Amino acid sequence: MFRLWGKIIKDNRLIKDMVVCNKEDASRTSKVFHALDEICYTFDLSKPIWLDSTVADFKRHDKTRFTKDSFIDSIDFDYLEIHVIEED
Repeated sequence: MFRLWGKIIKDNRLIKDMVVCNKEDASRTSKVFHALDEICYTFDLSKPIWLDSTVADFKRHDKTRFTKDSFIDSIDFDYLEIHVIEED
């Protein structure tokens, strides 16, 4: 099973979080994008843009943060963090 944890952080406090589980037989990239889409839909956010720095962090640590620079719309929190917590 693949699980991705999404968290919204503001002023060093956890505002919202959710875990997306995926049992499909798909590529890791597909699972990450699907989970991020589900998190954004649930939190009513626009989809963030993957900058070079977010891609590098995600490859290195299996987690990354999307700050205001990653969103086209304005956001009322400091960042959205995603973290792979379980992989097949």
